[in-house]
Amino acid sequence: MIDRALDIDCVRAFVRIAELGSFTRAADMARMTQSAMSLKLKRLEERLDCKLVQRTPRHVELTARGAAFLVHARELLEVHDRAFTTLAEPRQKLTIGLSDHVAGPELPALVARMNAQDPQLTIEIRIGSSLDLLKDYDLRLLDAAIVRFDKGRDGGQTIANEKFSWFASQNWRPSEDEPLPIATMPEPCGVRSLAGELLDRAGIEWREVFVGGGVTAVSAAVVAGMGVSALSRRMLPLGVVDVGPRLGLPALPALPVILHTRIKNGRHSDTLNALTSAFKSAI
Repeated sequence: MIDRALDIDCVRAFVRIAELGSFTRAADMARMTQSAMSLKLKRLEERLDCKLVQRTPRHVELTARGAAFLVHARELLEVHDRAFTTLAEPRQKLTIGLSDHVAGPELPALVARMNAQDPQLTIEIRIGSSLDLLKDYDLRLLDAAIVRFDKGRDGGQTIANEKFSWFASQNWRPSEDEPLPIATMPEPCGVRSLAGELLDRAGIEWREVFVGGGVTAVSAAVVAGMGVSALSRRMLPLGVVDVGPRLGLPALPALPVILHTRIKNGRHSDTLNALTSAFKSAI
């Protein structure tokens, strides 16, 4: 009988390539070179005697056989990982802080990616202001924190840069001879401070008309037509438009997203790496 056993690492590499649509992102998540990732896929294709992935100039596409095999590949990995649970050590816990300005609508997909990386790991996500999360991180209440850039804080790893603009409801119009109405997060939000400084520097009068305890609340105020807010496009609900150029508001810079962590290796590091790789692809 011919041995038809599949290499689990090669199957896992294929699933990562398929889910991320990129050899580069898949290799980054697995912390290996792109050539090593390509070699694993090649070995799997040789084992199955069929082409699973088709490269195009812009992205990666699955062949018909690749799409069919992806379903079974996921099932195989699930059964394989579950097989270790009977002998597994007690569940470990990974606690991550996410800035409210970072935790966007793709958060469920990010959590799913972490869970897929290590289903036996208990994941705790805490969402708050960057300043509060960094305080908890310094007190070792968090294993890692992903926050907006803090000009008073050194260290950390930049994992993405995200563009901010001034947004308002598409039906909103400013009132003449009145300060610009601003919807914002409460102090000590760094985005709030930056937006205020830029408006002051440009000589634009403004006033706070809404202070929300999260980006979701601020976005709701913008949709309701209460005023303008400095937000990233990734966070925007429907019916909101960029009004910065029309109102002559100062340009907002791209703000870095910073990872602070003491985790260097092991299963926690693999799961955190899965999160940051998925986040990069979402920006």
